[in-house]
Amino acid sequence: MAGFESHHQQSLNHVEIPIHGNHSLPQEGKAEDFDYSKRGQWLRAATLGANDGLVSIASLMMGVGAVKEDITAMILAGFAGLVAGACSMAIGEFVSVYTQLDIEVAQMKRDNRRKDNTANEEITQSEKLPNPFQAAMASALSFAVGAMIPLLAAAFIGEHKVRLGVVVAVSTLALLAFGGLGAKLGGTPVGQSCARVLVGGWMAMAITFGLTRLIGAAGL
Repeated sequence: MAGFESHHQQSLNHVEIPIHGNHSLPQEGKAEDFDYSKRGQWLRAATLGANDGLVSIASLMMGVGAVKEDITAMILAGFAGLVAGACSMAIGEFVSVYTQLDIEVAQMKRDNRRKDNTANEEITQSEKLPNPFQAAMASALSFAVGAMIPLLAAAFIGEHKVRLGVVVAVSTLALLAFGGLGAKLGGTPVGQSCARVLVGGWMAMAITFGLTRLIGAAGL
């Protein structure tokens, strides 16, 4: 009996109670340690494309609206700007990223000769290289998406002054949305990003409208 009690007491002394840690801590650590720069290539192309499309076409339409009240002239000018801008953005981004790709490939070959890397290491390095076609498509599509916003906003409004006001108002909301989205995806302050994008867009529209109005008034 004494032996049983002694064995029972030893068993109680060796009882282990598992304590589950807070699983949210590793997740928070992973969130804090996330490298937002990995999103840099496509985020830069998409954000700049959308902002450029919105600001360019809105400013173009404001410039045309400064001297012409005809809605057809505004829409045609905006559509031509959409097509030309999307092609320009795609070509420019393709050339830029392809140049970067050539530089990184040449550097990778020099590093591989010095380090004598294996085939698996070379494949891993190749996967990290920039993709010119992806960047070009992202720029063109995002430019078109941004450009469609002021076009659609003005397409169904016949009154000239109301149409101009709607273009400015809708463009303002879209600029705030693009600035906030870019800040969230990039992990940067939302307020500063929205302010930069908004002020830049307003300046572009105001300058285009003012200079076109001035030239039109001068009869040039």
